[in-house]
Amino acid sequence: MPIAAITSSKDANAADDQTEMRSFVRRTIANDYARGTTVVVKNGQPQQISYGYGYYGKRLGAGNSKVVYPVCSLQKVITAAIITQLIYAGKFTQDTKISNWYPNLKGASNITVGNLMTHTSGLKATDTEVNRGRIYSENDAINWVVNRLNSTSQNNPGKFSYNNTNYILLAGIIRQVTGKSYKQNVQERVINPLGLKRTYFLEDIPSGMTDGISYTWNYKNYQWAQYVKKQQASQLVGAGNLFSTPMDYYKIQVGLTNGKILDQAEYNYMTNLDTKPSNGYSGGMYIKGNLKSAYGNLYNTHFGNWVQLTRDNQNGLIMFLNQTQNDEARNKNIGYQILNHIQPGTFSAK
Repeated sequence: MPIAAITSSKDANAADDQTEMRSFVRRTIANDYARGTTVVVKNGQPQQISYGYGYYGKRLGAGNSKVVYPVCSLQKVITAAIITQLIYAGKFTQDTKISNWYPNLKGASNITVGNLMTHTSGLKATDTEVNRGRIYSENDAINWVVNRLNSTSQNNPGKFSYNNTNYILLAGIIRQVTGKSYKQNVQERVINPLGLKRTYFLEDIPSGMTDGISYTWNYKNYQWAQYVKKQQASQLVGAGNLFSTPMDYYKIQVGLTNGKILDQAEYNYMTNLDTKPSNGYSGGMYIKGNLKSAYGNLYNTHFGNWVQLTRDNQNGLIMFLNQTQNDEARNKNIGYQILNHIQPGTFSAK
């Protein structure tokens, strides 16, 4: 058979596979009354597949180029990557006590940078996501967390306890060590090197574009609209104040190992810190064998994000849902059905 004919046949099969995958993903999302946009990665080829509206009132489709979504807690790996860059630059180590930057935070002399990166600091602050009615500067958001922690009892370091506090404090370390804002660091160390065109902080989303609106299903679609207010986003510096798309986020995941953000050795360091707990959380991701994953949402909204990829980024899913039932297990189940369709037997439901 001529080479041209073989190539044409492969292209046709690939197109058929993408068409079938698109139908399956859209049907799976619809069956659970969800809406959103995804990137399905199969054999190293990312494919965007969306279903429904990202902004129902303006009739903007979920995958419309004008719409970006809150990254939510999937942002934490970006913060951890910048910290890892600074570690490799010799600024400090994972064992450095955070009292170097937070001398007035009680217990800081017993907490390491690694503890923050693995949520094993023992620090816990409530209401980090509750809209407190004002727009915070980065510095004010970080100071609020310190004051909140000082006014309440904390646990001893060692056990895993997920809390936004850890990554807000990491953002503060980035600010103090570099002398630049967290936003500037993300722009210079992540967005610019990767050439991302649809990744912004909420206040910087350009005119002509918009952040998505979240909804839930209540006997019909697009009920109880909720969006992320600037007050809420400003509180979550380093932990949930970035907006993007699944395709840009896939580029970030690739950039964590290809040298544009981190190289493979640096990534392996970040995801295997000495304080890594038994559940595998290290540097913003849960690591389990050949898989990495993270889930994110925001209080009082209906957004639900999930990423699960093989460590080489060759297969997996990035899912940004903007209509959910506010049920993490249910949202993950949507993702798992898609993942099992990509490569049966490879992925975990957790």
